[in-house]
Amino acid sequence: MTSSKVPALAARIERFPIAGSFTISRGAKTEAVTVVAELSQNGLTGRGECVPYLRYGETPEATLATIEAMQAAVAGGLTRQALQAAMPPGAARNALDCALIDLEAKAAGLRAWNLLDRPIPGERTTAYTISLGTPDAMAVATAKAAHRPLLKIKLGGDGDPERIAAVRKAAPESELIVDANEAWTEANLEANLAACDAVGVTLVEQPLPAGKDDALARIKRPLAVCADESVHDRGSLAPLRARYDAVNIKLDKTGGLTEALAMADAAQALGFEIMIGCMVATSLSMAPAMLVTPQARFVDLDGPLLLARDRDHGLRYDESLVYPPDASLWG
Repeated sequence: MTSSKVPALAARIERFPIAGSFTISRGAKTEAVTVVAELSQNGLTGRGECVPYLRYGETPEATLATIEAMQAAVAGGLTRQALQAAMPPGAARNALDCALIDLEAKAAGLRAWNLLDRPIPGERTTAYTISLGTPDAMAVATAKAAHRPLLKIKLGGDGDPERIAAVRKAAPESELIVDANEAWTEANLEANLAACDAVGVTLVEQPLPAGKDDALARIKRPLAVCADESVHDRGSLAPLRARYDAVNIKLDKTGGLTEALAMADAAQALGFEIMIGCMVATSLSMAPAMLVTPQARFVDLDGPLLLARDRDHGLRYDESLVYPPDASLWG
C-alpha cells in the first residue's frame, strides 16, 4: 500500500511511432522515445514525461536510471523546491518536476496554473513543423500544410535559400519561422539570413552552433534570431543579449516547469521575446508547457501532431489551435 506520508516513484520508457519520419540537420527518426515518471500517493498519481536528447549527452536508459536513483530522496520527502538543487537541469529533472506539480495539484484539488499562481492558459496557435528535405519534397509537404497559419521550417545548411524559397511559394500566406539546428556557418550566415528575409520569414532559430555563435553579434541581423541549443536555463540568458532577440524555452532543457516559468520571467525582464518549444513527444510533455504560453510570442507545441498516435486524454488540437490540458491528462 502506498504510504500516505510520501509518494512512491516509478518510471518507464515509452515509444510512440512518428507519422512518417522527422528529419532535422542532425538526422531522422521514426519514433518518439520518452521517459515517464509517476508519483503515487493516497490513490492519486502525478505524471511527467521527458525526451532525452543525445545532443546533450542524454539517452533514455540513462535518464530512466537517473530518475530511479531519486527513489530515496522521494521517500525522504523531496519537495519540488528541493528538487531544483538536487538534480541538474535536463530531461530527468523535467519528468520528476512535472510529476511533482501534477501530484501536488491533484492533492490540493487545484489546476496547476492556480497552484503556481500563473495566468490561466488559453488556446494558442502552434507552429507546425516541416521536416528537412530537398526543396521539392519540402514544397510538397508544405503545400499540404499551407492552410496552417504558422509553419516551422527545418533547414540544414547547403541549399537552404532554395529550400525556403520553395516553401514560401507553396505557402504564400503562412507565417514562417525557420530552425537551422546549428547547421549554418559564418560563411553562409548572412546569405541565408538574407534569403529568409527576402521571403518574409519572421524568425530564424539557432543558425550557428552553440558556443560558436559570436558572429551574430557582429552583423546587422535583418530579422529576429532565436537561441535554442545556446540557451538552457536562467543562467545562460545574460551572455546571449548581444546575439539573440528571442529564446526557445523547452522544459527538457530547463529541467522542468518550475525553472521554465522562472526563466520566462527572467527572459522577459532582459528584453527577449519567448518561444515555448518542445521535442517530438506526446501530449503529456506539451501539457505543462502550456503554462508558459501566456508569455510566449511563438508557440511550438506540435509534437503530438507529428505522431501516428498520441496517448489517451491528449491535448485538444483544432487544426493549429492547441488547448490547455484537461485534468485527466495533467495538472
